[in-house]
Amino acid sequence: MGWFARERVEVKTAEQMEAMRVAGLLVGRTHDLLRSELRAGMTTLDLDTLAEDFIRSHGGIPNFQLVPGYSHTLCTSVGDEIVHGIPGDRVLRDGDLISIDCGAEVDGWNGDAAVTLIVGDPDAADPNDVRLSEVTERSLWAGIAALRSGGRLYDVGAAVEDSIVADGVADGRRYGIVEDYVGHGIGTEMHMAPQVPNYRVQGRGPSTPVGTTIAIEPMVTWGSQDNHVLDDEWTVVTDDGSRAAHWEHSVAITERGLWVLTAIDGGEAELTARGAPFGPLS
Repeated sequence: MGWFARERVEVKTAEQMEAMRVAGLLVGRTHDLLRSELRAGMTTLDLDTLAEDFIRSHGGIPNFQLVPGYSHTLCTSVGDEIVHGIPGDRVLRDGDLISIDCGAEVDGWNGDAAVTLIVGDPDAADPNDVRLSEVTERSLWAGIAALRSGGRLYDVGAAVEDSIVADGVADGRRYGIVEDYVGHGIGTEMHMAPQVPNYRVQGRGPSTPVGTTIAIEPMVTWGSQDNHVLDDEWTVVTDDGSRAAHWEHSVAITERGLWVLTAIDGGEAELTARGAPFGPLS
């Protein structure tokens, strides 16, 4: 992992972070729309169409469509699909586990976030799927809470891993932490340096000053984290067929603390519960 250490964090001004909040809020509100509309009988392409219409009607551009070779607004990963699932004619069923990754660009600034949800009737879900999503989301917030002005980037991944391991001990199992796909810097592009591992690596990484903006996105599996890409050259699935969950937020370090750009409340509730400084600019 030594190549991580050469990366540096691009610092944003207060005005630039405010602009990123506009894009981040649009992503958060898109996720809220998809949560409210998600139901059995829909296709993953139906979700994609809803998201594209919402983003464009609110002055944004679906930034996934700016990635060469990708033409959709979302990545929709179901069941054993870890990440990068392509929306299409797959019909969703009650109890399906689905990860929805969404991004938007507004006035040249980007937001990126992912959630993992249960389709339809929650009673139809496998309790293990529900727990997997909870464990992954908890690890995301542990990583966010570990971010500090003057801190070090790799503290984030260490906190993510510690959270997952602790939940695994409590559950009497060992969750898989996906290592092949990591978080990233974000700003005028969706994917920027530095890479943000979701697990403990050697050293502490680059410093994280005020103005740091990164996307943290743990991906966790019920079984082995070993994975492969399908013939569509996008969809990543577990080798053993076990379920996977993916949660992500774009986060900024301000003079006052942490601002979760893609959370509707800016992260206030979760950060406060963890004793981390909530620091919106507005």
